[in-house]
Amino acid sequence: MKYPKVILTILCLLISIYPKAQNPETPIKVLIIDGQNNHEQWPKTTVMLSDFLLETTLFSVDVVRSGYTWKGEDYIAKFPVDGLPTTIALENPKADPDFKPDFSKYDVVISNFGWNAAPWPEATRKALETYMENGGGLVVFHAADNSFPEWEAYNKMIGLGGWGDRTEKDGPYVYYNDAGELIRDTSPGPGGGHGPQSEYQIQLRNTEHPITKGMPELWMHTKDELYDKLRGPAENMEILATAYADPNNKGTGRHEPALMVLTYGKGRVFHNIMGHADYSVNCIGFMTTMLRGTEWAATGKVTQEIPDNFPTAQKSSSYPLED
Repeated sequence: MKYPKVILTILCLLISIYPKAQNPETPIKVLIIDGQNNHEQWPKTTVMLSDFLLETTLFSVDVVRSGYTWKGEDYIAKFPVDGLPTTIALENPKADPDFKPDFSKYDVVISNFGWNAAPWPEATRKALETYMENGGGLVVFHAADNSFPEWEAYNKMIGLGGWGDRTEKDGPYVYYNDAGELIRDTSPGPGGGHGPQSEYQIQLRNTEHPITKGMPELWMHTKDELYDKLRGPAENMEILATAYADPNNKGTGRHEPALMVLTYGKGRVFHNIMGHADYSVNCIGFMTTMLRGTEWAATGKVTQEIPDNFPTAQKSSSYPLED
């Protein structure tokens, strides 16, 4: 009679610890911030990013919107369905004095702000600076490098930016030439530009970084804007990948930075120029870089594998696009 009791005790013990064994690690806490962006689809791309992050089971996600907030999986019920929020950045963006996310609660912050976004409250700017100096993580993509041209610390965090009257005063124009040399051009000129949207090829410049390790050296990105002539402090920055801005498509004829990593204080930053619209975000190459870049910015390492359907040098690949 002793043995059944012993077996039952062991089974109960296994049942009690099994859920912990399946997911032994605390999810990486992600905060997406948005609310002012000149790109019409920014609310949708925030939702897409949140969904992809949650699907990995590595992350938990909250969103704080300038003038609008949701938390965790409740965002679907609160997401506006009859038009965009009034805080979208157009000609006269309105500053939100109540935009005060608690960055310290999160392992990494993803910015989906854009061009002409109104300045944040001074306390909020200082809070992000302190968060990064103390070892936080930041991910900026596409139009987020258009934001806040007058904010010195932000420009150091992102390394390179465009528009917002950025010129040589803000730093060099950084690119690779055809010989594979990194050029820091300090001559006068505007910061930020792009040709018509098109598919373009990504070329890795560092195949051993945790974000890019295992990716093909060349891969096709789907239809998107290819930012060029970006300028900024470019301090503590490494370019992981570039894209050739074809002059036949009104490009510069240079290899423009596409993926970058930086340090700011003890913090890590991942900067991705891609992600203009839903079809751009849906590219498997783009989303893989975002998921891996977010993990790296948060932890300094990457555990996610490169998917089997990753783009090749000749062909882009995308997830099925949902409404």
